[in-house]
Amino acid sequence: MKTERQNILITGGLGFVGSSLAIRLVHSGARVTILDNLDPNAGGNLHNIFSIQDDVTLLRADIRDFDAVVSAVSGQDLIVNCAATTSHPHSMREPWETLDVNSKGAINVVEACRQSNRNARLIQIGTSTQHGIQTCSPANELHPEFPLDLYSATKSAAEKFFLIYAHAYELPVSVIRFANIYGPRAAIHSPEFTFNNFFVGQALRGGPITVYGDGLQQRNILFIDDATDAIISLARSDEYYGQVFLAGSDKHLSVLEIAEKIAEIFDCPVVSLPWPTERRAIEIGDVALDNTKTKKQLSWTPKIDIKHGLMLTKEYYLAHLHHYLR
Repeated sequence: MKTERQNILITGGLGFVGSSLAIRLVHSGARVTILDNLDPNAGGNLHNIFSIQDDVTLLRADIRDFDAVVSAVSGQDLIVNCAATTSHPHSMREPWETLDVNSKGAINVVEACRQSNRNARLIQIGTSTQHGIQTCSPANELHPEFPLDLYSATKSAAEKFFLIYAHAYELPVSVIRFANIYGPRAAIHSPEFTFNNFFVGQALRGGPITVYGDGLQQRNILFIDDATDAIISLARSDEYYGQVFLAGSDKHLSVLEIAEKIAEIFDCPVVSLPWPTERRAIEIGDVALDNTKTKKQLSWTPKIDIKHGLMLTKEYYLAHLHHYLR
């Protein structure tokens, strides 16, 4: 499908990925609707869409409200489900809420489409942490899933719900999993969200950036523009219904290296702290991801290296900081 001049619904569209995708789609000529309830555990921010606020339809609703979801999916050509509580530690403290939003909310989306819009293209946003501790390296889309926290487990379940509906009801569903996305419009105020974006928030406060333990565990981080490129590439393909794609950068860095690169751009120190018990319990160790399938089948490749991405990130937050750190 083409995304230009299409009706597109983004659930969780005030969050980091959803708002960035909305901006890209509006600029391409799409008619974008955002459904979001600004759950503080999801990282949404109204300022994320300030540049397109007159060009989108904003529905302040909860993905757990089935009637609201049914109404929202009606007439849409593409639906991208970005709605989720996204904190790993929060998911362990609030298991029922995490289950309701991430898994039952996902069922609401696909069931609403089954009932009222079976032709809509559906994309579920997943996470590489669904894998848990890697049993082989690098991990691809076929890696076993044994997640260590309830956020990752509920995202895994949500993915399976989407794929079941693709098979059972022939809905045009695809899934794309991401690792640690960074860049403008991320929630940078709390360690509850992605570590690399919190490092940026610490740097913007003057530091220090705090790394747990020795920080030598490997990670894959991807700039937001590369992530939205991958989603759009998948949306424009009608060949891969019922399939899963893994999108990550070509280079892997240790957590400490990532902290040091951020510190270099923002001119602040890095310090090491002991592991908090709750974080150590859900630490997955080294992560190495294989993006071969996504590059080959979607003709996609990550383009923004970490230095350039961090410079763009710094430029954005220096201009909009009071909307993200108060």
